[in-house]
Amino acid sequence: MGAEERDLYRDTWVRYLGELRHRHREPGWHGKPGYANEVGESFRPIVPLAAVWASYGVATAYVTADAIDKGRKAAAAHAQDPSRARRVGVAVADTFVWQSLASVAIPGFTINRLCAASLALLASLTRWPLPVRKWATTAVGLSAIPIIITPIDRSVDFLMDSSIRKLYGTEEPPSAP
Repeated sequence: MGAEERDLYRDTWVRYLGELRHRHREPGWHGKPGYANEVGESFRPIVPLAAVWASYGVATAYVTADAIDKGRKAAAAHAQDPSRARRVGVAVADTFVWQSLASVAIPGFTINRLCAASLALLASLTRWPLPVRKWATTAVGLSAIPIIITPIDRSVDFLMDSSIRKLYGTEEPPSAP
């Protein structure tokens, strides 16, 4: 009974489908993030648009599944609590909003704009052939992913601590067991 329950969304291969920066405040959690939509955005210049949208589909499915999982865990942890429904709702909402912002929307937008600017700059500053510029842009996008994670995570924490988390009475994300 002393063993911790294995978290499907951080302790298994599933973590590579979406952003696993979630619950980064949990003690001892330093998991390796997955980068579905950021990778899709990085490859936008060289893959069909449908592949980019598919990467967002994978990331969104991950975010949704993680939010449901955190709600299920909150329900189990607070089975006898009279405020169980509220705790479950807070766990689901906090996870979904945080993940949607920090794992999908903001990083996807950031990599998209970085790659667009990179491709435009390479077109105006070099005489490289288009395929080389596209691959260079993809390399720029991929190399930026680890750099943008921490600032985005901290910004989303600040944003949520300053807004939505005040609505449900805590500045700390709801913890799952």
